[in-house]
Amino acid sequence: MTGEIRKIVRYAEDSFIEGGKAGTHPIRMAAVAAVVRNPWAGRGFVENLRPEILAVAPPLAEKMVPILLELCGGAAAVEAYGKAAVVGSAGEIEHASALIHTLRFGNIFRSAVGGDSYLSFTNKRGGPGCAIAVPMMHKKDAGMRSHYLTVEFTINDAPGPEEIVVALGASTGGRMHPRIGDRYQDMKEMGVTEGQPKA
Repeated sequence: MTGEIRKIVRYAEDSFIEGGKAGTHPIRMAAVAAVVRNPWAGRGFVENLRPEILAVAPPLAEKMVPILLELCGGAAAVEAYGKAAVVGSAGEIEHASALIHTLRFGNIFRSAVGGDSYLSFTNKRGGPGCAIAVPMMHKKDAGMRSHYLTVEFTINDAPGPEEIVVALGASTGGRMHPRIGDRYQDMKEMGVTEGQPKA
């Protein structure tokens, strides 16, 4: 699988001040992205994507997750996480989705950081230099709005037409000064139960 990777990109940002007010500690948001050859490119419409999913997705996660954890200072430091994929112009959005929407990819990241929440995501088509946005949520509690974050970056030469950018994102904390409450506060005030729509 590693021969299918053209490059791996690391991105990190540390925030110290938000809204003119310093935080109690810096918050790091980080991402790792692999630029890979689209295994379905040039083959016309492929009905069964499963063989390539099984061959590509697990080793991709195994390679990417340790890099991201190193950027964050270890698994214990990760509080929020997410994933994203961008397919080049010669591919389908289904191709981007295929590599990240499998438990054989996501569970490697989730298990590494002790997460329970699903990995929030984006999947889209784009060209070189397009925005790669990785939405995140708390790894243990999807209702904690303080950890609804997005890490965004670009890769100037990816994805090419027959490539897919696969990305994982993580944060060592929530937003610096969260003040909007969480989902459970709204639910209590509105008398909403778990089976009803959530925001």
